[in-house]
Amino acid sequence: MADLLFHYFPRTEPPPQFVEPIIGAFRKHHSAISTVDLKKGLSSDGVLAKIRPDLIEIGFDVERGKARAQKLQRPVFYGEQCQPTLTYEIDAYHPGWRCGLEVEAGRAWMGNAIYRDLVQAMVMVQVDVLALAVPLSYKYKSGGRNTSSSDFNNTKNVADALFGHSRFTLPYSLLLIGY
Repeated sequence: MADLLFHYFPRTEPPPQFVEPIIGAFRKHHSAISTVDLKKGLSSDGVLAKIRPDLIEIGFDVERGKARAQKLQRPVFYGEQCQPTLTYEIDAYHPGWRCGLEVEAGRAWMGNAIYRDLVQAMVMVQVDVLALAVPLSYKYKSGGRNTSSSDFNNTKNVADALFGHSRFTLPYSLLLIGY
């Protein structure tokens, strides 16, 4: 069985202690969500459904479904009466750790979902850490042939560039998880 991989950015900072329980939630269900070991990976909703109880147990609020009332919203701007005027959806959020969690599957790399997640986390209120889970290997057919994309490695390269560059500083830390 292929193991779970993870990196914490910036690489010059030690990860907070809460990284372990987050990784533990993924590790506990790794045989059911592994994109390397399974013939076909689960959808992001499928992965989230597997780890949801463990995330709730460690204090996360977690999206419960696709209906508007079941989604989690993080504010970006507040307006009159201190009501949010712009919000973005997030898969899970831990208020004590100020940690947002996004789980991606097939759209992670080839559908550019990681870029949306990285940008939206920059402007969400009280997101100091973004945990971003992506497939180690996204399997698909191209021209009738089985092939795969190394979504975790591709995303890690983007994170290395963003967190290692001197032109700007991201306002959050990143826990990148490959499942």
